[in-house]
Amino acid sequence: MARRCRGVPAVLALCAAAWSCAVGLALERDQPFRVPPGWTHTGRVNSGHEVQLTFALRQQGMGRLAQLVDAVSDPHSPRYGKYLSLEQVRDLVQPSPATLMVVLKWLQGHGVENCRSVTTLDFLECHMSASMAERLLPGAEFHRYVKGQRSVVRSPLPYAVPEELAEHVDFVGGLHRFPAERKVVSRAWAKKETEARQHYGGRAAFHLGVTPSIIRKRYNMTGGDIGLLPNNSQACAQFLEQYFHQADLAEFMQLFGSSFGHRSQVDQVVGHQGKGKAGLEASLDVEYIMSTGANISTWVFSNAGRHESQEPFLAWLLLLSNMSSLPWVHSVSYGDDEDSLSLAYMERVNVEFMKAAARGLTILFASGDDGAGCRRVPGGNHTFRPSFPASSPYVTTVGGTSFKNPFLVTAEVTDYISGGGFSNVFPMPDYQAAAVRHFLRSTSKLPPSSYYNSSGRAYPDLSALSDNYWVVTNRIPLPWVSGTSASTPVVGGMVALINDRRLQRGLAPLGFLNPALYRLQERGHDAALYDVTQGCHLSCLDGTVQGQGFCAGPAWDPVTGWGTPNFPRLLRALLAP
Repeated sequence: MARRCRGVPAVLALCAAAWSCAVGLALERDQPFRVPPGWTHTGRVNSGHEVQLTFALRQQGMGRLAQLVDAVSDPHSPRYGKYLSLEQVRDLVQPSPATLMVVLKWLQGHGVENCRSVTTLDFLECHMSASMAERLLPGAEFHRYVKGQRSVVRSPLPYAVPEELAEHVDFVGGLHRFPAERKVVSRAWAKKETEARQHYGGRAAFHLGVTPSIIRKRYNMTGGDIGLLPNNSQACAQFLEQYFHQADLAEFMQLFGSSFGHRSQVDQVVGHQGKGKAGLEASLDVEYIMSTGANISTWVFSNAGRHESQEPFLAWLLLLSNMSSLPWVHSVSYGDDEDSLSLAYMERVNVEFMKAAARGLTILFASGDDGAGCRRVPGGNHTFRPSFPASSPYVTTVGGTSFKNPFLVTAEVTDYISGGGFSNVFPMPDYQAAAVRHFLRSTSKLPPSSYYNSSGRAYPDLSALSDNYWVVTNRIPLPWVSGTSASTPVVGGMVALINDRRLQRGLAPLGFLNPALYRLQERGHDAALYDVTQGCHLSCLDGTVQGQGFCAGPAWDPVTGWGTPNFPRLLRALLAP
């Protein structure tokens, strides 16, 4: 769509005319515009309203980056653990001078001056008026949507860029995607009268919900399994308009942390830490990464989307590309349906995880709480619905389990909500091919092949308890909190503890975990993870699969991955040369 040029400084009129009057190319024509439940459209914003857009500039060196990630993450490689600095990553991926020049010229030609880059030079974050953005991106039209106290500005219409720009920009953030909301689950059969303070007598295995002591008992962690090094750290990232409170963390540790050394304060908050009520998800993340990865310096990335047109998850990715010193482990309870995102967006986000892996960061994502998921496809049939970033081949995805007997520390079975399945976007990576093929060949109960893509990246990679946690939020101990938002920080804390021991021995941190994780069995470390072999997760309620997705089985499966950690054995396996 061509737009008439107006309001352009004379010196740049010629180049602006070339850009803004060109026929546009849609960058994300496959990006659906879906207004999530609860959001209300309140109308178009006025032309002077400021919007913030994020331009993902085309990177270089993708083949070399993939090779480097493989080399530094593979325990059999001579380059294992020899990670890159942020500056070395920049030198590898930064856009070409031509890309930088063309994009900056285009922006300046439209009067866009208020931009900032990141260290790796592959993102530009720019502020401009809505009318300027609409001229810059023909087709876009900015409207406000409100949910409670929150508001976002998005374009319900697709945007285009001049044809000459299409090879230089992957996508523009801040136009279509709404903040994804992953809520923890509160189980309906909660017992209101359950006591928060637990006293363990002769029957030590009896419990009234999962607490740090129960996690430590089940996964064979001792009081001595705490962090000791000042140069080790862990983080969780939050994207909802909600916050943790230091007072809740202190009370949680007072109630549940007496059996191990711990910290009661978050060391660093990156982003905005609001003063409102504490959120259950935020409290859960912080309390369980800090009680499992006990006594380890902890950061919280709080990116609630302070600007109406900001995409909170994208803002976190920009922070990773702009900070040379970061915690080694990041636990993230966030996800969206693959089919709700454009291919360009997912592929670029996947590259951001490759950049993190090249630097030695372990990024853990919750697998989701919808089992295999379900969507209706054209023609009326159903298929399963994979989640992203859980389906990225460059993150470690954490599923969920329950105790077989909910009141005893027993063996674990599948938590029926545990997200898992096969990507429709990313092909199966080499590191998991043998394990997944074994599952597909040997399992007795597979759903019909039309429901999933058996050649896609399969997830989760491992699991932990995700059912019936105690959380302190707004100074109140709450029982029966469930979801893979609980299992993910637990695994994150354990990985941070293993990093602590590795750093004590002069070894590099674990970095991208999957290549090592999928080799444990062949290296004789079967006992490093408890194999979860019972239970199925939920899926489509139709006449064909009748609500059942995949089922757990021996070794790896797409419900619980490789199973749950047996901490001392996992530590030994991941300390071995």
